[in-house]
Amino acid sequence: MLNRPLESCPKCRGLIAPIHSRIGCNNGPCGSVFHSQCAGLTEEQLKLLETTINLSWRCDGCLGSNQNQNQSSLQLSKWLEQSLRQHEKRLEVLEQRSKLNDPGQQVPAILCPYLPNTISRKAISITVAFVLLTTLLGIILATTTNLFGKTLNKHQDNIGGGLILRFVHRQAWLAQPPQKTPPDLTLPVDLVIVLPTNSDNCTTQAQCVLRVRLRQTFDIESLQEDDIAFNFVIGGDGNVYVGRGWDQVGAHMSGYNARSLSFAYIGSFQNQKPSAKQLSVTHLLLQRGLSLGKISPNYRLTGASKLEPSITDYKAEQLYQSFGNWTHWS
Repeated sequence: MLNRPLESCPKCRGLIAPIHSRIGCNNGPCGSVFHSQCAGLTEEQLKLLETTINLSWRCDGCLGSNQNQNQSSLQLSKWLEQSLRQHEKRLEVLEQRSKLNDPGQQVPAILCPYLPNTISRKAISITVAFVLLTTLLGIILATTTNLFGKTLNKHQDNIGGGLILRFVHRQAWLAQPPQKTPPDLTLPVDLVIVLPTNSDNCTTQAQCVLRVRLRQTFDIESLQEDDIAFNFVIGGDGNVYVGRGWDQVGAHMSGYNARSLSFAYIGSFQNQKPSAKQLSVTHLLLQRGLSLGKISPNYRLTGASKLEPSITDYKAEQLYQSFGNWTHWS
């Protein structure tokens, strides 16, 4: 034990004068001392500590002085476990000697009198568990992020899929500006016309974007229209591509444009039926039009060739037959 005339207690900052009221660290370079009442020891333990010659003890500062502040949490938890084992051994020595002197005396259940009271077995257990859990979560996160990234990249072109109503707006399908703004529709309309685009079908957003963009180019440059002819174009990927939208008059069928909305389906449906995604998203699109007040509750859903049987561009029997059992189909 160190034997200096005056020392300042590092815990209460009070001056320590009498030898019997202080405890010193036996780590030579340290020399820290503090009041015995600040140690949290019983009188019997203090007595044993003073009289036991080879009993090793170091203060809290010396126990942690060799630790690198930048070490990982795992290294810190190992150091805490090692410190705990050392202090438990010291406590066992004190308890054994105390029992030899007074077998009937019960030693207070102090986890470790040489560490601050805030450090306990529970805190160390929580620290170790936290480190292990963090490591495990890191491994899981690294694995699942890679798998999720691959899955997202694989299916990112089919986000809608017909299960939800997802609009692909004009900017997204690279629409060119209209030659002039079409007139406004008188809403709500009581007629919704379905018709084919008479092009190759598509199953991904990338393919459908190309089909819609080519159709707009054809309508403007070949048919001399102001914009893509249709109000909405429904792709085989289950997405709805916005053409002229809810509020503007389309150019899909002469004589009906000003009082109807047009749903054009990407593909040619003489011998091939529309995809389940196209039919599913049609239900959702009609429901949205009703909820927005764009479509009249007693609307009529019909095929273009039913209105103009002589025009071959409207022929798409497999498409029209798919709506045969729909409530508003006419």
